[in-house]
Amino acid sequence: MNRPIIRSLLDTDLYKFTMLQVVLHQFPQAHGVYEFRCRNYDETVYPLIEIHEELERELDALCELQFTQDELDYLRGMRFIKSDFVDYLELFQLKRRFVKVFADEQNRLSIRVEGPMIQAMFFEIYILAMVNELYFRRLETPEVLAEGERRLQEKIALLKQYDQQQNPNEPPFLVSDFGTRRRYTLAWQEHVVHSFHQAAPNIFRGTSNVYLAKKLGITPIGTMAHEFLQAFQALDVRLRDFQKAALESWVHEYRGDLGIALTDVVGMDAFLRDFDLYFAKLFDGLRHDSGDPYVWGEKAYTHYKRLKIDSRTKMLTFSDGLDLPKAWDLHCHFKDRFKTSFGIGTNLTNDMGHTTLNIVLKLVECNGQSVAKLSDSPGKTMTDNDTFLAYLRQVFQIPEPEAEGA
Repeated sequence: MNRPIIRSLLDTDLYKFTMLQVVLHQFPQAHGVYEFRCRNYDETVYPLIEIHEELERELDALCELQFTQDELDYLRGMRFIKSDFVDYLELFQLKRRFVKVFADEQNRLSIRVEGPMIQAMFFEIYILAMVNELYFRRLETPEVLAEGERRLQEKIALLKQYDQQQNPNEPPFLVSDFGTRRRYTLAWQEHVVHSFHQAAPNIFRGTSNVYLAKKLGITPIGTMAHEFLQAFQALDVRLRDFQKAALESWVHEYRGDLGIALTDVVGMDAFLRDFDLYFAKLFDGLRHDSGDPYVWGEKAYTHYKRLKIDSRTKMLTFSDGLDLPKAWDLHCHFKDRFKTSFGIGTNLTNDMGHTTLNIVLKLVECNGQSVAKLSDSPGKTMTDNDTFLAYLRQVFQIPEPEAEGA
């Protein structure tokens, strides 16, 4: 019998804690629905539905976990985590009744999380990590691990090369691990993070995984995710004002900490229309997660310039499908105008030679209303309500995407 995949509630990304704290303080009564999607079912080696029973058992084990005193003390030590939130987490336990796993009409794996946001929001990373590990566990051979190690050593050699090429008078090349949700296993993620940190401490600035940050004594990284901004589409604000309301709520909570804003819930153009001088001064920078990163960065530069803000004081964080060469090229392109940092996920924690799973567990409803993400990348738009999607496009003046092949 294998040990449970998730053995600590800290084994998730920092932004779950930072977002949950705002939910608890500002809209604790909010209710959410999250749905699982696999964007590449056709590329799986065997049907994901085969892990159904094992996943049920993993969820049972997850819902037994509570935070230990040591873990709570670690969270209490972060200056942006408030003591009342840690007091709440001391009593916290995930409730099994909020998660349903089943086969859809096409006999594909379906997962639905429905319940209070202060519960529902917390399931995502755990569930995605479980699905990944259960799926890849059946494919493991000594050759797979050897290939993973070979690829890791290639990356470390590349990191050291970039370290040598850096000019100490220029903004540094900074890389973090964002790969918890799509990792091969926790042990492999730890091996990668530890190896990167040992090889190039000047470049490797931390991990989104709070458990590993605590264990390895490195910085936990994270601010907000799409679900935080999306929730405001269904809270008590006009739809047109949801981004401003979400950013305002974040500023109210963190007073200057955690100042990287996510820009692609309804696309960069619509975001910048709301990101006025007030927010541009308050936030330290922006995060890219879909669309062409060069086009996006140039738009950010033009925006800051128009507002007469020195872009060199701001940070661009990139986190969309990166590997080290892509990150280095982006750094070289923007380093004279911005500070840059890079969150690399799947390519760090699950580069074993297999085709990886492209899986998400996304917020599709809040307080009984549809919410949506209008991505700058085809295929990343996420909703279960096309009527609402059309309305969102209209409100934010976003054209329909061209049909594929057009």
